[in-house]
Amino acid sequence: MPISQSARLLVSVAMLFFATTASALELAAPYVPTAPTVVDRMLQVAKVGPGDYVIDLGSGDGRINITAARKYGATGLGVDVDAELVAKANAAARAAGVADRVLFVERDLFETDLSQATVVTIYLLNRALRKLRPKLLAELRPGTRIVSHAAGMDDWKPERFEMMDVPDKVRPDAPGRTYIYLWVVPAQAAGTWRWTAPVGGRAQDYELVLEQKFQMLSGTVRAGGREAPVENAKLDGERIALEFTLPVDGRPVRHRLSGRVRGEAITGAVSFAGDRVAGEAEWDAARVARPAAEAAEAR
Repeated sequence: MPISQSARLLVSVAMLFFATTASALELAAPYVPTAPTVVDRMLQVAKVGPGDYVIDLGSGDGRINITAARKYGATGLGVDVDAELVAKANAAARAAGVADRVLFVERDLFETDLSQATVVTIYLLNRALRKLRPKLLAELRPGTRIVSHAAGMDDWKPERFEMMDVPDKVRPDAPGRTYIYLWVVPAQAAGTWRWTAPVGGRAQDYELVLEQKFQMLSGTVRAGGREAPVENAKLDGERIALEFTLPVDGRPVRHRLSGRVRGEAITGAVSFAGDRVAGEAEWDAARVARPAAEAAEAR
């Protein structure tokens, strides 16, 4: 018997419902309160202070945001899909006297705008954090700290990793072990950069080609018809530092550069050290090309 159009529509809706439910179940994590010692350490590792806006994804009973506000002077937002936990968290915030600084809402964390956060705290399953990673990188500003309890982010290596012994409630003599990870959202530094600096009494043109994997940088620099590898490259949020050695008037000169990546510009300083060349100059570089894959995505 042919299936009617209405029946086909019902089947499609049902399939979509079960697919969505299965996806939600795959990412769902059971509510497990974070031990107060772990909460404190997460906030300390992230260096939370009065100027911070903390977004807690999967906020549970609200203890992370409440501690951040009460003990460290921060403001923030907690997000959870459990309406009862959200109500409990808001009540706890009122009881702690910080309801004017923290708010808890019932919301899907994947639908939450993260752009205002200076710190994001997370206690999720590994598979949920893996799915969340592109959103974190896309929405968070460079320099935003992300601190996770228990779960890592695969090939995005943390800036800091700690193991903690946490006393078991039933058997304090047999502590469990947990982990804390810290990442700092990096600026987008990959591409081709150019600048001019005075070296040895004359203007020298430079071209720097950087490759980037999260906060890790590598690349080459060209000047005066010579090329050298980038060394000791570091990217911490917007802050960038790197070194290279190129000849000036036939003698090697060590270049040390530090600055900030902001959009299509790097501003900072460069120092020179060599047998006949020494001094400092401004580093004012402009990005003239982004990586091919990134440019294709922008189109």
